[in-house]
Amino acid sequence: MDFTQLIGFFIFLTVFTMGFWLLIFALTFIVPYWLFGTFMENMKLRKEAKKNKQ
Repeated sequence: MDFTQLIGFFIFLTVFTMGFWLLIFALTFIVPYWLFGTFMENMKLRKEAKKNKQ
């Protein structure tokens, strides 16, 4: 393995690792935050609709 192949391998490893951790971050923080926000917004809209109906 010569130097250019080694550099290419390290670049691939870096990009792959960054993508892996970005995926982990998205699955553990961004998606639950998005789902919880959607749930809370729907609850607020239902409460307002119920209040306006009466």
